[in-house]
Amino acid sequence: MTEIKNLLIKYKEQILYLFFGGCTTVVNIVVFALCSDILHMELLVSNFMAWVLAVFFAYITNKIWVFESKTETLNELVKEIGSFVFARVVTLLIDMLIMYVGVEILFINKMIIKVLANIVVIVANYVFSKLFIFKKK
Repeated sequence: MTEIKNLLIKYKEQILYLFFGGCTTVVNIVVFALCSDILHMELLVSNFMAWVLAVFFAYITNKIWVFESKTETLNELVKEIGSFVFARVVTLLIDMLIMYVGVEILFINKMIIKVLANIVVIVANYVFSKLFIFKKK
């Protein structure tokens, strides 16, 4: 039992990132499905709406629970949010490209491509967050 506890402590950040990344993915996919299938929005508009809400959710959970980021000034907070959003814009472009190629060119089921795109995005977002946005001071 002590070994498991030590592993949980050692990999706490990665475990929390995967958990909240999974929650963010659920937010992204649910909003996408609602916009696309219920509101009948265009594919890329639905994808963008899903992205906006997922980014908001991800920033809050990453700041508070995953990376436990402490910003002492408004300037630090604005810089952190700006870096977070910039990195997410980069992964949004990756997501959009995967969605467009997968659905519009290869004619693969949009939900299958959405899940695959989210896997790529989660990995890229962790790298950006760990190395550039929430790096320990």
